[in-house]
Amino acid sequence: MWDYSEKVMDHYRNPRNVGKIDNADAVGEAGSLACGDSLKIYLKIENNIVTDAKFQTFGCGSAVASSSILTEMIIGKSIDEVRKITNKDIADQLGGLPPEKMHCSVMGYEALEDALKNMRNNDEYIDMDELRSNENTSEKIVCNCFGITENMIREAVLQNGLKTVDEVTNYTKAGGACGKCKNTIANIINTCSNKEKSEDNQNNLTFAQKILKINNIIENQISPELRKDGGDITLVDIDGNNVLVKLRGKCSGCKNSHITIKAFVESTLRQTVDENINVIEVS
Repeated sequence: MWDYSEKVMDHYRNPRNVGKIDNADAVGEAGSLACGDSLKIYLKIENNIVTDAKFQTFGCGSAVASSSILTEMIIGKSIDEVRKITNKDIADQLGGLPPEKMHCSVMGYEALEDALKNMRNNDEYIDMDELRSNENTSEKIVCNCFGITENMIREAVLQNGLKTVDEVTNYTKAGGACGKCKNTIANIINTCSNKEKSEDNQNNLTFAQKILKINNIIENQISPELRKDGGDITLVDIDGNNVLVKLRGKCSGCKNSHITIKAFVESTLRQTVDENINVIEVS
């Protein structure tokens, strides 16, 4: 039996702002009946302020409570304030949710995000079906059972600091049915974790450490690759984020390949040291 806070139980038993707003200024949806939970949220907006919000949901008590408190959280706030609300904010306002029910707060966040994308524009609604169609063409579905995309999983991992596949399932439902996508979910978690570590390392480097790391990357990663084709590279100087290098061997005579080689060096240093690095070739 899950342990619910008094606030969750209150909003479940006495949900606020249930219903539909006719001629709403923004409408957002998340989840689906096929997945077991579905939410539709309606917003009325005047002078960039949310003056009213209502919801219709099909799901468990946590889904009702999350939707109910979300409407209370956004009424009276500016659109800029509303955009900053995360699923963690929703759960915190409820006094917390059981890990297995965190996906309900995520559904509220996704419905709100969808509504903000579909706000009236010049007194006309944006074509939601067309918008979703355009978005879906660039998004990879990871969990076919629940229609969860790679972007949705990555966003949940980064926003909530998720470390395991089970945590991702609790927050998004991905991997909660057939389980075929669990290896893919694990890879996404690892990619996000490596990115965070890389960013932390970049932010904490002193200038001296940065010089040593750049030199190490050039000597042990970049130079060996160039030597495979009879070329080489020498670090000449470092001026802030500008890394001055000299190409040697076959690389120095391949004028047509300079742009490609420079891009390779720059990309490698940006990924491993600092995303703001610029590589400058000197003679």
